[in-house]
Parts: sequence; structure tokens; C-alpha cells
Amino acid sequence: MKQKDTKATQPKTNDTKESMPLGKINYIMIAVCLLLIAVGFFMMSGSSNEGATFNNDVFSSSRTVVAPFITFLGFILMVPAILYRGKSDKKEQ
Repeated sequence: MKQKDTKATQPKTNDTKESMPLGKINYIMIAVCLLLIAVGFFMMSGSSNEGATFNNDVFSSSRTVVAPFITFLGFILMVPAILYRGKSDKKEQ
């Protein structure tokens, strides 16, 4: 009986290393975006009106304008952080 050639049935492996879908710079950019989002939410938090006392800090510009802008900026910058491709990635394709 003839033996099958095992070399022909084995898948060919390239010596090139498998790359991750995102690079190191992508993870750094994502971490910065998450930090911006966390800072924005932290700035929006604070004491609220409690019963009969009125707290003017609820309507401060840092809580109503700056913090939502920082949070929104973090969400918007997340898209380029995920889609960014480094120079070394472009050369490989």
C-alpha cells in the first residue's frame, strides 16, 4: 500500500509573524480617549440640589459646557484612534 505524502497535506506556514489587528500606538490613543471620557464624566459629577437649599454649582460653565465638550471629544477621537495605521503597517501591504 502506498503512503500519502504528508508534506503535501500539511498547510504551508510563512515565516512572517502574525500581526495584531491594532498596534501599540492604537492602544495608547484609545487609552487617552478613555481618559478624556472619564475626566469629562468626573467634571460633570458633583453635588446636586438637596431639598430646600439651592446649589448654584449645578449650573456652572465647567459642568454644563466644558465637561460635555471634553467627553464628546473623547468619543469623537476614539474613531481615528481605532482606524489609525502606523507607517510600518502601510509598508507591509
